[in-house]
Amino acid sequence: MLRQKVVRRPLCNENLEFGVINPTYAGKKNKYVYAGVAAQLPRMRGVTKLDVSRLTADGGDCTVASRLYGPGWYGGEACFVPREADNPAAEEDDGFLVTYVHNEESEESWFVVMNAKSPTLDIVARVRLPGRVPYGFHGLFVRETAVNHEIFLPESSSNQLEPII
Repeated sequence: MLRQKVVRRPLCNENLEFGVINPTYAGKKNKYVYAGVAAQLPRMRGVTKLDVSRLTADGGDCTVASRLYGPGWYGGEACFVPREADNPAAEEDDGFLVTYVHNEESEESWFVVMNAKSPTLDIVARVRLPGRVPYGFHGLFVRETAVNHEIFLPESSSNQLEPII
């Protein structure tokens, strides 16, 4: 029987939570992990990009990009959205990180899109939201093509949900 050893090593100097990868790399060897920089849970004060290929036997800091949201701003878990999910030649970090951020003093909430390849995780789009969005807990981005492929109600259905009881 082949036996392997599991070793625990720090990936960076920050307290990180809710790590995500490019979903097209699920089940494959990947290089990049994106994680929330923890404040008081469930709030994240930023997001960081780790290059796990930089990990040494002693651990070390694998951080290659980071974005802090700024004083009073907090977000939830970020989701990775591939730029070209159907392109097998696309680079692993070619995509976007999306999340909601909220300012606890001004009560503003924004949907934020960051460039995952950028060394500072540049914000490439943001939309001010009309109301408060909770920080959230374990999100998932689903492409429109995937949603359209699913069948949620029989075609003969009137699209009206009927009470179970």
